[in-house]
Amino acid sequence: MTLPDTPATPAPLRLADIATQAQVSEATVSRVLNGRAGVAASTRQRVLAALDVLGHARPVRLRRRSAGLVGLVIPELTNPIFPAFAQIIEQSLAGHGYTPVLCTQLPGGATEDELVEQLEERGVTGIVFLSGLHADSRADPARYTRLASRGVPFVLINGYHPGIDAPFVSPDDGAAARMAVRHLAELGHERIGLAVGPARYVPSRRKAEGFAAALAESFGLSRGQAERRVRHTLFGVEGGHAAAAALLDDEGCTGIVCGSDLMALGVVRAARQRGLEVPGALSVVGFDDSPLIAFTDPPLTTVRQPVQAMATAAVGALIEEIHDRARGHRTTRHTEFVFRPELVVRGSTGPVRG
Repeated sequence: MTLPDTPATPAPLRLADIATQAQVSEATVSRVLNGRAGVAASTRQRVLAALDVLGHARPVRLRRRSAGLVGLVIPELTNPIFPAFAQIIEQSLAGHGYTPVLCTQLPGGATEDELVEQLEERGVTGIVFLSGLHADSRADPARYTRLASRGVPFVLINGYHPGIDAPFVSPDDGAAARMAVRHLAELGHERIGLAVGPARYVPSRRKAEGFAAALAESFGLSRGQAERRVRHTLFGVEGGHAAAAALLDDEGCTGIVCGSDLMALGVVRAARQRGLEVPGALSVVGFDDSPLIAFTDPPLTTVRQPVQAMATAAVGALIEEIHDRARGHRTTRHTEFVFRPELVVRGSTGPVRG
């Protein structure tokens, strides 16, 4: 007689296993599982995620209902920095009990305004905008004024407009450009160029201003001389490639600072097409420190955008806005939280030749 297979019995739930997976103490795990206070939202979320990874069902008391939907509007997912932001924002929102709704703008697809309309129809509690129209100095800021008048709290990341009464979260783009220029100057480079996105975008303009200030500080160049070393082009690999062609052929640059990691990869490609070694003949600095960028050829020197801190701050500001509106008043006003980036030196920069 063949006996039927006996279903495997799940391994017993052990605090030590969960604590190891979540990288917290067993006491913290116990507090979370018993629903006790005194545990940060991010830590609580790590413990719950550890339960999921280890294949254990969450205790019934922890299966709370969503506090509401929060929209996350981002430009696209092909640039790896945007999914990096999205992941941390979604984790942080979930830690506060909110359910994130990801809305991505695709070529030929829904516009930012259309996505916002769809989110409002679904009754979202708030919205996070990442690198949206608020970053475009030519865009009409009235859309955000109208959104606020309809009682929808929101926060804006990577961009700034003085006419929008809302919390902003930004990296210090000017400081990022200055860090990159100083690094190249210390390696002996004097002919340094900047490949950056369209001038109408606030982050591009701020990087260009920081770049000009750094050239004045390091080499005494005037603003006009510095501006001749700047190439505004489209974001992405192709834009970096086009900017590099001009900076190499017209300005003879030996070092190029880029507005994004993808643009930096385009610069590297343009250099190699001209038979130039990186970093032997040309040093390249990116911006973002996107996931996997350390594994490019060569590993990219870049200015790291503080994604974790910025995303967490943005969610915190939004939650405060939501709570203020629920109480019938606002304490958070037009404010920009600026975070300092970090230079990460890898293999794409080196001493100038000769």
